[in-house]
Amino acid sequence: MNIQIIVNDTHHDKCFRELISEPVTALRGVSQQQADALRDVFGINTIADLAELKVVKWARAIRTMASAEVEPPEAVAKESLLDDAVEMTFPASDPVSVQSSITRIEVAPDKVDASLDHQHASAIEARNEEAIGVPAVGTGNKAGTA
Repeated sequence: MNIQIIVNDTHHDKCFRELISEPVTALRGVSQQQADALRDVFGINTIADLAELKVVKWARAIRTMASAEVEPPEAVAKESLLDDAVEMTFPASDPVSVQSSITRIEVAPDKVDASLDHQHASAIEARNEEAIGVPAVGTGNKAGTA
């Protein structure tokens, strides 16, 4: 690490053990006014005090964890559905017989809750309930079971 780009010119000759005892104004870019504000608000007087500040540690931990966090499954499924929809919107490379059969985009039930987010899902559900007497979609049960 090039310490000369981190600390002011007056502190270039100091070792790390000496630097932790120096005021925060020893850090490049920290003005006396900012150092006074840190002292008044957080009780920070030295570089070591600043490094030990809990909120700084928490912020670093959050930033580290955010970079390792994976997308929630629902967001991945929605992106996949969008990709599928775009592909279905441009079927120019498909033969005419395939193109004529495309009427809507079917959504796989294991992606997003397709039973409720499907074309005419409420009409289909009403018809199913009328025919078998119980709701068949969205209950987690098979048709006709309670």
